Amino acid sequence: QAQLVESGGGLVQAGGSLRLSCTASSATFRSYAMGWFRQAPGKEREFVAASTWSGGNTYYADSVKGRFTISRDNAKNTMYLQMNSVKPEDTAVYYCAARPWFDRHYVRSEEYDYWGQGTQVTVSS
Repeated sequence: QAQLVESGGGLVQAGGSLRLSCTASSATFRSYAMGWFRQAPGKEREFVAASTWSGGNTYYADSVKGRFTISRDNAKNTMYLQMNSVKPEDTAVYYCAARPWFDRHYVRSEEYDYWGQGTQVTVSS
C-alpha cells in the first residue's frame, strides 16, 4: 500500500519559518498531483497549496500566498512546504495528499486519493 509520511512540524514563533516534508513510499507518486491541506481544532480541513506532477505549476490559498512555497523533488519522492512569516492562525495539523491527475478541483480534499498521517504545526504569538 502506497504511503505518504509528513515530517517537520513543531512549535515556531510568529514571524518564523518552518519546512514540512512529505515523503512517498513509491516512485508512482512522481507522476501524481500533490497538495497540502490543514485542519485546525474545531474547523474543517482546508486547502493550502497544490502542485502538478512536475512542480511546474503551483497554486495557493489566498491566506498563505506570498508566505508559503510548495515544491517537490521527484528524484527523492518528496514534496515540501516552506512556511515563512508564520502567523498564529497557521496553527493546525498539516496533511499532504496525492491524486493521479491534476484538474480544477485541486482545492477539494475529497478529490485526493492518498493522505499522510499529518504533522502538527503550532505558531506562538
